[in-house]
Amino acid sequence: MHPDPRTQPREFLRSLYDAAVARALPAQNTARYLPPPPKGRTLVLGAGKAGGAMAAAVDALWPQDAPLSGLVVTRYDHVPPAYKAKPGRIEVVEASHPVPDAAGERAAQRILELTQGLTADDLVLCLISGGASALLSLPAPGLGLEDKRAINKALLNSGAAIDEMNCVRKHLSAIKGGRLAAACAPARVVTLLISDVPGDAPEVIGSGPTVPDPSTCADALGILQRYGIPVPAAARAGLASGAFETPKPGDARFAGHQVHMIATPQQSLEAAAALARESGLDAHILSDEIEGESREVGKVHAALARAVARRGEPFTRPCVILSGGETTVTVRSKGGRGGRAGEFLLGCAIALQGQPGVHVLAADTDGIDGIEDNAGAVVTPDTLARAVAAGMKAGEYLDRNDAYSFFARLDDLVVPGPTFTNVNDFRALLVL
Repeated sequence: MHPDPRTQPREFLRSLYDAAVARALPAQNTARYLPPPPKGRTLVLGAGKAGGAMAAAVDALWPQDAPLSGLVVTRYDHVPPAYKAKPGRIEVVEASHPVPDAAGERAAQRILELTQGLTADDLVLCLISGGASALLSLPAPGLGLEDKRAINKALLNSGAAIDEMNCVRKHLSAIKGGRLAAACAPARVVTLLISDVPGDAPEVIGSGPTVPDPSTCADALGILQRYGIPVPAAARAGLASGAFETPKPGDARFAGHQVHMIATPQQSLEAAAALARESGLDAHILSDEIEGESREVGKVHAALARAVARRGEPFTRPCVILSGGETTVTVRSKGGRGGRAGEFLLGCAIALQGQPGVHVLAADTDGIDGIEDNAGAVVTPDTLARAVAAGMKAGEYLDRNDAYSFFARLDDLVVPGPTFTNVNDFRALLVL
């Protein structure tokens, strides 16, 4: 039995989140996309927040009598406990996300080295999920890890969209933007993707290490200029001259390669919608591609929920409104804690003005909102009243990008721990 949305709204919203996460787990989505073992050897390479779970799934499904080896890098504490306790044939290492560290750089270098000596009889299975951009950090020639870290931090704080950030990342990398697959030639490459980006574009997911890149050095330079992000002279020179250009569509090194999308944000939203309908509610999916400033997206969702609650338009209540995508946070104040989900919820709570009958959950499907220990939080009709009683002004917390502290004091954080997958933002508004 599922929680009753009318008497257990908080628990019901959490069940929708859990259903969305479960739909994206690698163990449930990998088998149908695995090719048969090749004549030669099979090498597994990969990176991302779901990397550990993807490696565990491949290891469990691959024939025991067929050669299998490889290296995958995931975020710290994102290796499934069972695989960590009893490692399989694929080595899984951990590194930092969202800001790269030396462990990620070492892993990326090792992954690139493992491609040496591959033949046309060999198969490379590449497992890519969200987070690979930071975890596969191998700077372009002339750049150091500290350069990449500084640029990455500036991008994260700038409000740039994910495709813009990844355009810059891949052009300042020695392994992303198709370079990993190019290094695997002449072996056949099959890429399994878990999408965390609006539109599910393979070249954007994890900065596309195994697919050709249609963006250019000029695009990357324009993004850096647009957001006023300073870069070292070597980076600017490499972009301006085209020396850092990535492999493009039509490159012969990608011939015969396959790319499979094994889990997407839309699929997870549909799983949550199905659960809501089983519970007797109408469910409406707005979009899996919503982008924009988190607090502003929160205000728009609040306006929609208020219209449903007060006028029964554009949807009749009771209902659930779902959305996904990847919003952004422009950091305006140092010292605040929180990520996209928390910022969305704080903007949403202020705009809802305590609207009766509206409950909201927003959480990242990887279990981590930004760099905190929570996935997100919950807003209830009495959120603002409880905040006032605790001596808190929601607007002040929003001004200093401190949503985590706000919801922590209200005991409204959602803390599932790492989920071992990642299909990005999940938002559910219950209107009773």
